Amino acid sequence: MRLLATADLHYNQPKSRALADALIEEMNGIEADALIVVGDTAGSDGDALERCLSRFQFDGPKLFVAGNHELWTHEADSYSIFADQLPRRIRAMGWHWLQDEPLINGEVAIVGNIGWYDYSFAWPALGIPRRFYAAKVSPGAAERLSEFAPLLDRTDDLSAQARQIVARWNDGRFAKLGRSDEAFLDEMLASMETQLGAVSHVPRAVVATHCVPLAGLLPPTGRSQWDFCRAYLGSERMGELILRFPNVRQILCGHSHFPVELTIGQIRATNIGSGYREKTYRLIEL
Repeated sequence: MRLLATADLHYNQPKSRALADALIEEMNGIEADALIVVGDTAGSDGDALERCLSRFQFDGPKLFVAGNHELWTHEADSYSIFADQLPRRIRAMGWHWLQDEPLINGEVAIVGNIGWYDYSFAWPALGIPRRFYAAKVSPGAAERLSEFAPLLDRTDDLSAQARQIVARWNDGRFAKLGRSDEAFLDEMLASMETQLGAVSHVPRAVVATHCVPLAGLLPPTGRSQWDFCRAYLGSERMGELILRFPNVRQILCGHSHFPVELTIGQIRATNIGSGYREKTYRLIEL
C-alpha cells in the first residue's frame, strides 16, 4: 500500500496559498492507494478549506485529520466546530473524517486524531511557570499586554531570562474550546485508544496525529521564542499510548513545520515538515 501524505497547507494564509497550489498539483501526478492530509489545511471561517481540498484530484480514499488551525474562529465555538461542523464539511466533499472512524484497507489500518498538548514538551531551561503556558503568553509578552497583568502578581518565580522572552501562542485567541488543554487532550486520548483498540486485529496500523506525539519528532532547541512554543507542539502521553499497540508500524504528524524521521523498533515515525515557506509531502510505502 502506498500512502501519500501532507500537512500544514495553511490555505487561508496568502503567503502559503501559491505554495500549496504548486504542491497539490505535484501530488496530483503521483500514484498512491490513499491520500491523507494531516491538519492545518485552513481556518474554520470562510471557505478556504473547501477551496483547498477541492484541488486534490485523487480517485482513492481521501483521508482528513484536523489541526489546531481548523479550530480557529473569530465568532463561533471551536468545540462545536470540531465535533459537528468540520465532520459535516469534510464528508460533504467526499473526504473521510478519520477522527471518528479508522480506514481499514486489507492488512493496513489508518487511524487519525488531532492530538493536542499538555505542556509536557515545555523546555525546562526557560524557567517559565505553568500559568504562562496555560495563558499561552510568555512572561515578556505578558508585561506588554495589560490583559495578562494578573500573571505578574507574583514575579519571584520568574528569571531574568524568562522575562526577556516575548511570544504568544495564537490558539489562546482563536481556538475557543471552552475547556482546558489537558481536558481536551484527555478526550483525544480516549478517542485514540478506542480507535487503536478497534483495529488491533489488523496486522499493520498507521497513526496520523496533527500534534507531535513523540519528543524525537520535535524541532531542535536554541531560539527562545520557538522554545517557548514547544509547550504547544504535542504531548508525551499521546506517544506513550500509541506505542502500547504492537501493530503500529508508521506514525505521521505535522504541526511543528520541521521535518524529522525517527525509527523506534518496528515503527517508522515521520514529521512531514510542511511550513509557511516550504510545502512538502511524503510517499509512505507500507
